[in-house]
Amino acid sequence: MNPENFRDFFLLLSMQKIIQNTIAKSFGIYINLLSYVVPDKAFALAYKLFSQPRKGKLNKKDLPKTLQQATLQNYSHNEHVFQTYIWSGNDDTILLIHGWESNTSRWKKSLKHLQKTGKTIIAIDAPAHGLTSGKEFNVFIYSEFINKIVELYNPKIVIGHSLGGYALCYFQAHYKNNFEKMILLGAPSDFKIILNNYIKLLGLNNKIHSRFLKYTKQRFAIEVDDFSASKFLKNTTIQGIIAHDIEDKVVDFNEAKKLATAWKNANFIQTTNLGHGLHDENLYQTIVEFINSK
Repeated sequence: MNPENFRDFFLLLSMQKIIQNTIAKSFGIYINLLSYVVPDKAFALAYKLFSQPRKGKLNKKDLPKTLQQATLQNYSHNEHVFQTYIWSGNDDTILLIHGWESNTSRWKKSLKHLQKTGKTIIAIDAPAHGLTSGKEFNVFIYSEFINKIVELYNPKIVIGHSLGGYALCYFQAHYKNNFEKMILLGAPSDFKIILNNYIKLLGLNNKIHSRFLKYTKQRFAIEVDDFSASKFLKNTTIQGIIAHDIEDKVVDFNEAKKLATAWKNANFIQTTNLGHGLHDENLYQTIVEFINSK
């Protein structure tokens, strides 16, 4: 690509970001105005935009090749039907948990490395993602799905990316499990920061912000300040890896530092130039060696 093409490419990216920010601010202005007239409707719209992913769904008739090679199994939980994918191996199980606006296909590059362990690998499509039903994503529903798979397959090793890692932190602190090793890739620590970033992105007013704080406590029985992966990890005895890229544009690197400070049994791996995805041959090899270690 010549210099002029580079310039045009980055100009296009800048324009897309400006357009996205403008749309977000427009939604925010509308919600703010609505909050003074019909506050319940305003909050319902704000929460919908916050909790419903806009991408990450899959079509069963057009699955990525990696997922076609798995055994597909779905399970029911309350009103939901959630999708799992199984790559058979020995009696030991690795459980993979993806993040926001993603699906099980995000593990495509790491699967060939994980399969070298000889273990059975199971992955879940999160609520409202992949082939799983629903419109709303939250860590509490996700943890219920994780619990059903843990009860059935008793995985000793779990790997979570982004909000999938966050869900694992919550899960291991609130549900019975026999996890021996846990690997967090690009995971956030504090829900408060996630929420504040959303409020800032849309420019939402204090009325809406206060409703989010109240709603979280009422529906999920947890204060926003306590909804923290760092706090969930403080008493864990699980061995682990925390991997995070210094230049991650999605989850700030300081979030990983909080996790590393709280989780005494984890090895903190700082990467560069891998972004939020953390796809890297050397990192995969490190993870495999960690899984195989006694």
